[in-house]
Amino acid sequence: MKARPYQICGNRGINQGGMNTSPLNNQVALVTGAGRRIGRVIALTLARAGASVAVNYLESQREAQATVREIKALGVEALALRADVANARQVQAMFRAVERRWGRLDILVNNAGIFFPARWDELTEKDWDRVLATNLKGPFFCAQAAGRIMLRQKSGRIINISSLGGLQGWSEYMHYCASKAGLIMLTRCLAKVLAPHIQVNSVAPGTILFPDERPDRRIQKVIERTPLQRAGRPEDIAEMVLYLATRGGFITGQVFVVDGGQSIR
Repeated sequence: MKARPYQICGNRGINQGGMNTSPLNNQVALVTGAGRRIGRVIALTLARAGASVAVNYLESQREAQATVREIKALGVEALALRADVANARQVQAMFRAVERRWGRLDILVNNAGIFFPARWDELTEKDWDRVLATNLKGPFFCAQAAGRIMLRQKSGRIINISSLGGLQGWSEYMHYCASKAGLIMLTRCLAKVLAPHIQVNSVAPGTILFPDERPDRRIQKVIERTPLQRAGRPEDIAEMVLYLATRGGFITGQVFVVDGGQSIR
């Protein structure tokens, strides 16, 4: 089944300046970890731009289904797909389901990730493997499956959500930083392998807070030292993803740091 064209009635999809606000009409996106938090915001942002969206989740079934309902209310198609991105077989099954539903895939956003602190001398093998499997192994196998579809189309965009932690060393997040640094290098390697038809880029968020979140003392100090002196919003990340999904036709293999200047202080 092909993606259904985004229905535009009257001025729907056109802003006051005459610019098309539905640049992803007839395109299909898959966002991993899209049931909640930043993944959900990314999925909704792509849907507002006209894309049909596959909402991947592992444990957040209720939240994923709620996200699907919100997307469908926008007038585009959506599908919730449960898969552990750290499991290659489940990943392959998920992408087969996308092909069965829409017959194509235009955008992959590797967003699913695990983040928690641990002292280096207390970090267990199990926790190390779990973080690397989700944050690095998962994006690779998702990109592998997506790349096969996109190469047949001779078009596509892959966007990996890395982290400022992939560019800096955080002492209590050694496992996380290693996984995100690996994801940044994976982005560069995939950009070479999949060129010229597929663009692969990464977005590296800094400190991001949701409206109902209050930073602890440590995070508050980080925010105060950030040049823009505020935390980012999930929409800041989603907007960069949307840019990379719709524009930037001469950009690949790059890391876009969205951190309010935190990395330059």
